[in-house]
Amino acid sequence: MEAGWTKIYTTDKPYQADMLVELLEENDIAGVSVNKKDSSYLAFGEDEVYVKDEDVEKAEIIKNNSGL
Repeated sequence: MEAGWTKIYTTDKPYQADMLVELLEENDIAGVSVNKKDSSYLAFGEDEVYVKDEDVEKAEIIKNNSGL
């Protein structure tokens, strides 16, 4: 990932990463989901959610209150 972004969440369930990105965007925080699954063996790897460094604290509060 580019400099200036911090990983705040990792999951093996892509829908959870998508839900968190949507929740972040509803709160005016830019979020990006990165699929790190192996394309040959989908059982390996995870999805990661990143936010800009300046939004980490606010994003963590939202994530923690989302139940994810």
